[in-house]
Amino acid sequence: MKHWTEGFDDDHADESLVRPYTITGGRTAPERDDLTLITLVTTVSAASAETGHGLRRMQPEHRTILAVCKRPMAVAEVAAALNLPVSVTKILIGDLIEAGQMRARPPLAFAQAGGFPGMTILEAVRDGLRNL
Repeated sequence: MKHWTEGFDDDHADESLVRPYTITGGRTAPERDDLTLITLVTTVSAASAETGHGLRRMQPEHRTILAVCKRPMAVAEVAAALNLPVSVTKILIGDLIEAGQMRARPPLAFAQAGGFPGMTILEAVRDGLRNL
């Protein structure tokens, strides 16, 4: 006799069973509109030490973001590290910014006022490519 689950593939066996909206408390869109894919976010070290008691009340994803962002990272990198959609990651990062646990910084302008990139940036890119 054939079981009803036979024929289902296990291609999605390693995916999380938790739906993203449960992680965000039902929110589906970020409240902040200043978080882009390349916005740099970093953990505020003084705030995380002071509010260590509050860390226990956070969701595991919040704690993971704080641990991952001890060095500045782009929002897209954080989402990749958590294996979560970017929109969910933006909501979680917004929560942490609102709680004073994280800081966001827009990306630096690449070009100068004249429209051309600075010579120091070009040299840094050249040196970085040579080191690869």
